[in-house]
Amino acid sequence: MSRQLHGGPEPDLAAAPENGPPGGGGRLGSVFWTSVAVAAVFIAWATLFTENLNSVTESSLNWVTSSFGWSYLLVTLGILVFLVFLAFSPAGRIRLGKDSDRPEFSTPAWLAMLLGAVMGIGLISYGVAEPISHLATPPHGLAEPNTPDAAVRALQYSYFDWGLHAWGVFAVFGLAIAYSTYRKGRRPLVSQLFTPLLGDRANGPIGKAIDVLAVFATLFGTATSLGLGALQINNGLGRLFGIPVGSVAQVLIVAAVTAVFTVSAVSGIDRGIKMLSFTSGTLAIAMFVFMLIVGPTVFIANLYIESIGVWAGDFLRMSLQGTAFGGLEWMQWWTYFMLAWWVAWGAFVGIFLARISRGRTIRGFITGVLTVPSLAFFTWFAVFGGSAIHVDLFRGGDIADQTAADLGNAFFATLEQYPLPTATSAVAVLLAVIFFVTSADSNTYVLGSMTSHGSLAPRRPVLVLWGVLTGGTAVTLMLADGLDALQNTVIITSLPFLVIIAGVAVSFWKDLATERRGGAAGTPDTTPETEEEAEADAAH
Repeated sequence: MSRQLHGGPEPDLAAAPENGPPGGGGRLGSVFWTSVAVAAVFIAWATLFTENLNSVTESSLNWVTSSFGWSYLLVTLGILVFLVFLAFSPAGRIRLGKDSDRPEFSTPAWLAMLLGAVMGIGLISYGVAEPISHLATPPHGLAEPNTPDAAVRALQYSYFDWGLHAWGVFAVFGLAIAYSTYRKGRRPLVSQLFTPLLGDRANGPIGKAIDVLAVFATLFGTATSLGLGALQINNGLGRLFGIPVGSVAQVLIVAAVTAVFTVSAVSGIDRGIKMLSFTSGTLAIAMFVFMLIVGPTVFIANLYIESIGVWAGDFLRMSLQGTAFGGLEWMQWWTYFMLAWWVAWGAFVGIFLARISRGRTIRGFITGVLTVPSLAFFTWFAVFGGSAIHVDLFRGGDIADQTAADLGNAFFATLEQYPLPTATSAVAVLLAVIFFVTSADSNTYVLGSMTSHGSLAPRRPVLVLWGVLTGGTAVTLMLADGLDALQNTVIITSLPFLVIIAGVAVSFWKDLATERRGGAAGTPDTTPETEEEAEADAAH
């Protein structure tokens, strides 16, 4: 999401904001200075006192997950229940904007942008790594390793980690931000979402503390993605050109890509970002179709159907399965980490979803955001993860062993088992680079906006600074303890923001209840949409 969100119209996130116009560079207040100071202190701590950082984060991780791990499960499931209830309630017909607003984008275009939003580094990093890891070490001991039952469980839990819970977090943020800015005219800041609960205090110290927490959740979520991206690119280049796989190469990759996405964020190269986004989508679809054709297609189809059935049947149990009887380490590495990662990305993805959804009804928004991206991830994991599982189960492969040695091996080790491995590996590296640049560019812009009082055009020095701090955070964590440090930190820093997400849902409901009682300017559009209106919507 650059300034024009991949080439779309100029953002208008607050047509009549309560706290002044969102354009211009935005004033730099306490949120900016506090965020920058704490980020700088963290980088200095990680650089100068690495062992102390590792010790503190490790002990903090164990305390957070053992004491509050259940809260990730409970809050994210509660959000899903809230969204489903909202979609079927009378409030589902309220539009994200004025009653007269209609969607800016047609439904197919909107869905395509949703799919573009999910196309991230996670597809390359975990599309094979998670299913093949679960095959070798089935979740919660539910199957014997490397068996057909383990294969089904592997995809079942991959769907859980990358499906409805993730997009429930994103959807509640997107809804709240779109409603707050388009219908209520507030600034696109997380603190403004709490106006129904806090009143004017949302603009005071409490609101600023909320914005600072949002900044840090986004920062560490982005840093984790940068680390994973560097790991994938390094492994791909190592297999293609023999470049050594290690911290030196990965730091250089982060530095190079940080320079690229910072320049992109500063320059506002919207046409270039749009081209990169289109290219990444095209390459991802082409690679998907290629693997579906050359891979074990019938096996994949059968495994897909069976694993979807088991996932659906066990959904509630998985959503509430904690660590009362052990399994904390597994949950830290997988479920808790994934949920924390989605929480950390909530504000960023929410802003993106809000930007493309003005004029849609709450019901249409929830239905699209929860279903389409989840199905896209399910299908990707089934095709690539299923192809890797087939190699290990029936062809004597060792993809699981290679993944255990280095997470970055998984995707490329799978491609090597099928035709044209050099070409497909090159495409995978290119995809990783593009995902790397576009997502980091977007996050840099969002960080700049959040620390510039919600400005839609943050000052260039602010963007440069956040680009440097993001890259610096990723590098210091990678040098501290690699992927473990990245995962530990995102779990720890996301816990306070989990409380924020729960508060966003409560405040949003209070906003809706006030409107339904007639306490807001304008009333929800509850008249049935005519056929002519539907056709007009589709024409936009």
